[in-house]
Amino acid sequence: MMTASANTKPNAQTAAAATAGVVADARSRRFPLAGVGRRIGPVLVWVGLAALVVAVLYPLLWMVFSSFKDNREVFDSPWGLPSQLRWGNFAKAGSAGVVRYFTNSVLVTSASILTTVLISAWAAYGLVRQRIIGGGLVLGLLLGGLMLAPTVALIPLFNLLQQLRIFDTYWALIVLYTAFRIPFTTFLIRAYMIDLSPEVDEAAKLDGCTPAQTFWRIILPMCRPILISAALLQALFAWNEFVFALVFISNGDLKTLPVGLMDMQSRLLTDWPVQFAGLTMAAIPMIVLFLIGQRQFLRGLTDGIGK
Repeated sequence: MMTASANTKPNAQTAAAATAGVVADARSRRFPLAGVGRRIGPVLVWVGLAALVVAVLYPLLWMVFSSFKDNREVFDSPWGLPSQLRWGNFAKAGSAGVVRYFTNSVLVTSASILTTVLISAWAAYGLVRQRIIGGGLVLGLLLGGLMLAPTVALIPLFNLLQQLRIFDTYWALIVLYTAFRIPFTTFLIRAYMIDLSPEVDEAAKLDGCTPAQTFWRIILPMCRPILISAALLQALFAWNEFVFALVFISNGDLKTLPVGLMDMQSRLLTDWPVQFAGLTMAAIPMIVLFLIGQRQFLRGLTDGIGK
């Protein structure tokens, strides 16, 4: 009996394998291009990714290469490499005001990141973990803030900033960058906090922690990926924002990089290598930030949006 069972099992496996082979052969005869498609598919994916990399990186490399050229090379050999590294173009860009614009952008961006992330994290904590009264209404107002286009409020904001006596100051940009980014940032952090275990709060409460202590010592460290994601998104917004910086800052010493580079272009006119040097100096910080925080950035977004 045992011998018969042992012989039956290999026979069944052999029959199943034969049946699968017949089905595969029939499918290949019926769909002759299926095998070719499976082989070509990965190749097409890699070709598409390579084209995307070239489309993203080449304009940046072209800008960097052009910053080391002179005017003649920019027009005679626009796609070629510079004959030599002319670091003087960066010195000229710095003396033309890029260093001052760069400093202003760093101050405004850093302050707006700090205020936006902290206020949004505290608001998300109250909406998710504390179950505040009227939380649904507050969340609805926050979502409504996502629908407000900044440009439609320029005139009321102009009057408001003058009444607050912060027009033409760093605070004008910091307050506006924070106010207009709190809805999105709060929504992002809230999505991440929803799936944090409530047992953490209960354990902290048993240990004698107040809600504020729980927030600072436990919740914020656990939300590190989404906080980094929110900070990088805020940095990208504040660093490149143009309309508010153009309308609410008239003092040349307080201009940020986007407006300052436009002003520098009007003064330098045809000195293109120096302008490319200024653009390169403006692009490097954001590239470095995303390279440093890309792992946490992607983790925070995928975890937060996926919940």
